Amino acid sequence: MADEIEEKQDETTAEPVAPPTGGGGRTLIIAFVAVVVLIETAMFFFLVPSAEDVSALAEAKLIKSVQEVDAEAEEQASDENKVQEFQLGMYGEVFSPHDTERNYRVELDLYGLIRKKNADKMKLEFTDKEGRLRNAIRRKIRNSSLEELNENNLGLLERRILTSCNHLLEEDLLLAVGFKSYQLLEQ
Repeated sequence: MADEIEEKQDETTAEPVAPPTGGGGRTLIIAFVAVVVLIETAMFFFLVPSAEDVSALAEAKLIKSVQEVDAEAEEQASDENKVQEFQLGMYGEVFSPHDTERNYRVELDLYGLIRKKNADKMKLEFTDKEGRLRNAIRRKIRNSSLEELNENNLGLLERRILTSCNHLLEEDLLLAVGFKSYQLLEQ
């Protein structure tokens, strides 16, 4: 027992031994963090585009969007400027031309060409001025000579009707007039 006491004294009087510090664990953590930082740095340099690349990409997207907007505006403008027919009415006039004693009957279905953007304005003006327009058209038919009413010479009558109608309208909404059907009959 005395030996045991001596050993215990030696152990108690001896310098205390430090427990293992775990230096290997600390080194492992530091190495892991360093690898993660290096991987993130490499990803930044290789995967994130440079400022020039980003600006070039943004410029390309901006140009594409401007071109799409221009194309839409151009398409809308071309739709607005499309020409469409507007029904001006059917006419059946009995008259006696200046150079003959006979009576003739002209039957025609008249239409006008207008731009699509002016369609609503034309409908409104036509309803407001339908009587005046129809009267002016009838007068132009009745004041025409027999030669002007032949199928080969209808251009003159069309121009006269167009001028009369546009004169009555607030704006020159009619681009041209034409006949869907035309017939000249001697009575």
